[in-house]
Amino acid sequence: MTDQYFYHRDLSWLSFNERVLLEATRENVPLLERIKFLSIYSSNLDEFYRVRIPVQMALTRLKQEHRQANEALAEIFTRIDAQQHLYGTTLREVLIPALEHTGNILIYRSDFPEPIREALSDYFFSQVLCFLQPVWLKASGTHFFPANNQLYLMVLVQQEKKEKLVIINVPSDTLPRFATVDKDGKRYIVFLEDIIKFHLPHLFQHCEIKGAWNCKITRDAELNLEDEYHGDLAAKIERQLTRRDQGFATRFLYEPGLPLRALQTITHVLHLEKASVIAGGAHHNLKDLNDLPVSNSGAISYQRWPQARLDFSNDTSIFNSIQQGDRILHVPYQSYNPVLRFFNEAATDPAVTDIYVTLYRVARDSRIVNALISAAANGKKVTVFVELKARFDEANNLKWGKKMKAAGIRIIYSIPGLKVHAKIALVKKEIDGRSVNYCLLATGNFNEGTARFYTDHILFTANKDLAREMELLFIFLTYRKHAGDYPQLQFRHLLVAQFNLQQTFLNLVDREIANAKAGKPSGITIKLNNLEEKVLIAKLYEASTAGVPVRMIVRSICCLVPGVPGMSENIHVTRIVDRYLEHGRIFIFHNNGDTDMYMGSADWMNRNIYHRIEVCFPVYDAAVKKQISDIISIQLSDNTQAVRLNETIENIPIVTEPGTARIASQEAIHHYVVHRS
Repeated sequence: MTDQYFYHRDLSWLSFNERVLLEATRENVPLLERIKFLSIYSSNLDEFYRVRIPVQMALTRLKQEHRQANEALAEIFTRIDAQQHLYGTTLREVLIPALEHTGNILIYRSDFPEPIREALSDYFFSQVLCFLQPVWLKASGTHFFPANNQLYLMVLVQQEKKEKLVIINVPSDTLPRFATVDKDGKRYIVFLEDIIKFHLPHLFQHCEIKGAWNCKITRDAELNLEDEYHGDLAAKIERQLTRRDQGFATRFLYEPGLPLRALQTITHVLHLEKASVIAGGAHHNLKDLNDLPVSNSGAISYQRWPQARLDFSNDTSIFNSIQQGDRILHVPYQSYNPVLRFFNEAATDPAVTDIYVTLYRVARDSRIVNALISAAANGKKVTVFVELKARFDEANNLKWGKKMKAAGIRIIYSIPGLKVHAKIALVKKEIDGRSVNYCLLATGNFNEGTARFYTDHILFTANKDLAREMELLFIFLTYRKHAGDYPQLQFRHLLVAQFNLQQTFLNLVDREIANAKAGKPSGITIKLNNLEEKVLIAKLYEASTAGVPVRMIVRSICCLVPGVPGMSENIHVTRIVDRYLEHGRIFIFHNNGDTDMYMGSADWMNRNIYHRIEVCFPVYDAAVKKQISDIISIQLSDNTQAVRLNETIENIPIVTEPGTARIASQEAIHHYVVHRS
């Protein structure tokens, strides 16, 4: 396969973010939720500039990659420009007027109404003024370093017949981004930076104010840890976190109208020559729209779906229930409480001797970690693998790691050069002189916060084969000091990246190819967040050419090109964006009617396959298999929130015949799960 058969990773991600943006344009989505989709789009794009743009910029400097990388970067910026135009038009011309009809007036690029000015001035002088720290920029050099994604006002003043530039911080990291004034039955919502702009004459009493423009700088977010094989990795990460926001600038975003002479001065003084300099909208950091303080929000939001309850009895131990048969939890359609109960009972059950768990992203106020601390206090042997290199969660994970270590928990920190992304937990009990094991295997993190809006699946099982191999993996993690040089561990049931995961998936696809060539029924159904790794994609192309039907649900990055005659005409790719973030990974192989099914933590990305410890687990229980198959069937029949991806990874709406029933898969799955419960 040559590169022309693989779609560009970052362009495919932009296609996903465009799909998020399109949700904000849909009239059937409640108004406040449409505004929140704008917030999600903005947050995603900020991370893209922090994480992916530095990669593309680095490629442009490599001789062998220079031409292709420049073309890709140009296309990336073209698509972002088009999306930003749609973003601005949707916000200004559709959503803000619709918001006004609900009695919420967002002041956007307009003067403050006279009746609310006094209240805003009171707020400025009593709450805002104390946080403002103007910095006068000097062409000869200014000792000032703009923080990553911090909002600033760039003010041009004339003082003693000379033009001067002043940069003023907008303290949205300390104060709410929006102030509200309720007047005459209406709620006025005002940007913090606009309140500061309105009061600039107070700050510059002896100057003529020529103009003021919003701006921000986005910086590279990567930590340089790839070759850190020696010493205290936790301490190294902690030191680097203090420097993360000092990475090189990837984007300077400014409000249109900033004079060219001022822009040139800013670029020089703040060392922004290598950054993308972009005229954006009137306001930046619109991820803050997620917290827009509207009144009567219930009328313009999604109606909350009640969560179903998994069938664990309160009259018996959860471990006794698991011993009787496997259970599967589907969040957020079902309450996350059984997971919390699993850890809580483990902490207090006198028969529990050992607890093992991997933690990748920990909730800010984690009940799970507090249960582990209680378990250690109750005399249990608790071993926790804490991944410190979980991007943007490093500080939180460090905090919890220190707290658990102080409580007597055995903490194993990151393996340098390798991330542990598996989502597994093991509890050992001593019953009548024999050891009995209970397992949690999940597609998502053990995080009760994200469980409210990520769709994931958590398997509760006492399967002895799975437990034995999980214990083997925890022993490996306990004593592995660095990446590479692995012992030849044998996993017959679990699929573990760095050992057997990729090869097993290749073998499973090969079996479907053999069945198709032999005239037997065949089929592959895969659900992923991201699809990039070329060896596995090439194998799916091979399956397609052999006549194997391949159905895929891929949420965001998709480097596979579907629907190409002679290569991928038997591959169909669906993308679903709705109120919850699709997050589960599921792999189903027809196997001539004797279905093999796996779930787990691994996307088919280079990082997951080659640079992480991932775990995918087989689904053996027939009832659990049936539930997952039903859920996947519902998603594949979605004709409302799903789109098809074409050969250029565009989001193609699904066209249905008149009279066809509307199927929104998340809503349908909710009904399915509630009905089962």
